[in-house]
Amino acid sequence: MPKPRTKTPDIASLVLDWYDRHYRKLPWRSPPGTPPPEPYGVWLSEIMLQQTTVPAVMPYFAKFLTLWPSVHDLAAAPVEDVMEAWAGLGYYARARNLHKCAQVVSRTLDGRFPDSEEGLLKLPGIGAYTAAAVAAIAFDRPAAVLDGNIERVLSRVFAVETPLPQSKPALRGLAATVTPQQRPGDFAQAMMDLGATVCTPKSPDCLLCPLQAQCAAFSRGIAAELPRKAAKTARPVRHAIAFLLQRAEDGAVLLRRRPPKGLLGGMLEVPSTPWRDTPWLPGEALPHAPLALDWLPLNGDAAHVFTHFELKIAALLGRVDARMAAGLDGLWQQPQAAALPTVMKKMLGLLPAAEADEIRSTKSRRAGRARS
Repeated sequence: MPKPRTKTPDIASLVLDWYDRHYRKLPWRSPPGTPPPEPYGVWLSEIMLQQTTVPAVMPYFAKFLTLWPSVHDLAAAPVEDVMEAWAGLGYYARARNLHKCAQVVSRTLDGRFPDSEEGLLKLPGIGAYTAAAVAAIAFDRPAAVLDGNIERVLSRVFAVETPLPQSKPALRGLAATVTPQQRPGDFAQAMMDLGATVCTPKSPDCLLCPLQAQCAAFSRGIAAELPRKAAKTARPVRHAIAFLLQRAEDGAVLLRRRPPKGLLGGMLEVPSTPWRDTPWLPGEALPHAPLALDWLPLNGDAAHVFTHFELKIAALLGRVDARMAAGLDGLWQQPQAAALPTVMKKMLGLLPAAEADEIRSTKSRRAGRARS
């Protein structure tokens, strides 16, 4: 493991001094040097921030605190409501585990989160990073926090040239080495902010960095090259055909709920064929349609990238009247109002604008006849 080039207190004090002047004001944080924030908000924000940016999380964090101000409130909520409030934030297993964790904390721990990494790791949906982050930020424990921003800072300060993810064990050891006993929560957030705003992935602003003099990568002129990453394998591609079934009277679309377990478990979805490795022909897709109908193939397609594969989507359009719609299982919702995962929103995005214009025109003509 690379040896630190300076004493631990030097790095910690430099970063904390910088943080006291430049910290980002975020709703789940306390100002530097003040008592830690409530564990519920810290835990909620850390789950949301996994593989998701701060700007994307901000409105969801506010929404969840409005709907469920405490862990008891979240635990008592129907899981379907939690999943729908999460819609659009992605990585939906996080939402299911969030609800499970809230129930454990509420029902078996009297609403109190464990204050140690060991205790937090026993909760659903909490791994090594989240346990360390909550322990440090909410309870000021000297836990070694290691997210993507901190990995980048440490890789550069100590010139770790082993590619990620192979370098993670060494970086975790370095994080433990530099984490101070005093203000470890502020230190973890300071390192996150340093990576997010100064030691950025491309074109790091080394002239503004408080660790410039300590940074081995800067002294060697390779800061922008680190951390190195192992070559990625190509994502496999899957294919689906979405069945966009509209109610003629108002343009509402048919949605249904996915099974509770598995990818996007418990979320609302647009009916579609199974997702498979080879493209579908419209004719062979019809047995998977919600009903026998004259389905119209639509021009254009959509694509959505999941963690482990890319989904390419074509679409068929169908129209039914209110009587036929009443006999179908599922929910009818306006496309723009449905709380859906991003991939399902992309499916609805294939609806042709002309259809929407036709529906609005039809409703306008009916309203005019009613007034006359």
